[in-house]
Amino acid sequence: MPRRGLSLTVLVVNQLLAGVGVASGIAVAALLVEELTGAVALAGLAQSSSVLGAALVAIPLARLAVRSGRHVALATGYALAMTGAVLVIAAAASGWVPLVFLGLAAFGAGAAAGLQARFAATEVAAAGFEARSMSIVLWATTLGSVAGPLLAATGDAVGIALGLPPLVGPFLFSGIAFGLSTLLVATLLRLPKPGSMATDAAPDAPDAPDAPDAPEGTETDDELAPDRAADAGGAAPAAEPIGAWRAFSTAVREPRALFAILAIVCSHTVMVGVMVMTPVHMTAHGLSLSLVGVVISIHIIGMYGASPIVGWLVDRIGPPRVIAIGAGILVVAALIGILAPADDMLLVPLALGLLGLGWSCGLIGGSTLLTTSVDPAMRVPLQGATDAAMNLAAAASAALSGVVLGAAGFAGVNVVALLVLVPLGIAAVRSMAASRGVGVS
Repeated sequence: MPRRGLSLTVLVVNQLLAGVGVASGIAVAALLVEELTGAVALAGLAQSSSVLGAALVAIPLARLAVRSGRHVALATGYALAMTGAVLVIAAAASGWVPLVFLGLAAFGAGAAAGLQARFAATEVAAAGFEARSMSIVLWATTLGSVAGPLLAATGDAVGIALGLPPLVGPFLFSGIAFGLSTLLVATLLRLPKPGSMATDAAPDAPDAPDAPDAPEGTETDDELAPDRAADAGGAAPAAEPIGAWRAFSTAVREPRALFAILAIVCSHTVMVGVMVMTPVHMTAHGLSLSLVGVVISIHIIGMYGASPIVGWLVDRIGPPRVIAIGAGILVVAALIGILAPADDMLLVPLALGLLGLGWSCGLIGGSTLLTTSVDPAMRVPLQGATDAAMNLAAAASAALSGVVLGAAGFAGVNVVALLVLVPLGIAAVRSMAASRGVGVS
């Protein structure tokens, strides 16, 4: 459908801008906090504040999407992120450290909106192509996210030229990018409210042939359903809205849905915990901000660059197998991180690239499995609750990683990452056992 194609195009362009917005600031956030506070252990609180902010807005944005549409929710998230970038600049310029953390929390809304955009992509996808549509939108983040860290040194120079403290300039680029994202989705993106698209068929239902588009001005079956119910002698029943907590508590009791949730939460927690301490680890060993930017860019290429292939694999071999592949890649990345010297510019970028690739497999595989594992009425509330859970876990990981780095070094950070993957392995075994039990009975 033309509207689907236009919506997907707008999502792709928007992700380019949002990628610049998120990555420009995050590349230097931990260094900025360390500079302002003088404490390495507090550097992890930069990412914690941002991720916590993303967690706090995930459920409200999901509710807003149900009530007013995805475009309103996305525009709100990017507008909050733009405000956060402004607060960080003002706080750093004034030297008021608490305001920096508040600004970073608001900044996290941009990441929350970007993650919600992946679900928006599935709502405009043809049946059987949900993972590929999701991966295209995630892939679009690559250019912006890679450009963001590479622009860190340039942004820093621009900020200093404007009289700002060091490490603040990149947030100028973030604010501009998020402002453009807000305008784009608010004015051009128009999606039906979640739950009204064809992809909201029952979980695991066989694909139905595409129906021809209704002529303009013709009421669809969905639009006529309430009237038909009234004609039959009664008012159309109003569906009781399902809250995020109810959806989440119901889903975790189902092995397949729990596996999907843990794939998202564990992959994101591992990625954030290791990634956020990499710049601090490298600069502590004398490496330049430019080299930090290169490594973070390689990491982001791993996160998004291969996402179309990951999406194709999910649609081809199924989400559980792709999740398992991603978990294996994350284990390899953590092992390299344990063994690699900080100044090894072959192994450190390799570890960060694999870290991003494992995250991509876990996120796309887990998000697709989540979408197909629950009743359509639960999807959007559960999506919001899962994103909130993954960001809360990642916020705790980011905060803890600074303490672990100070006490046990970068190797210790990666050991903790391996421990985070244990619950995912247990859930995978339970899900397989449950599937076999269903098949036998």
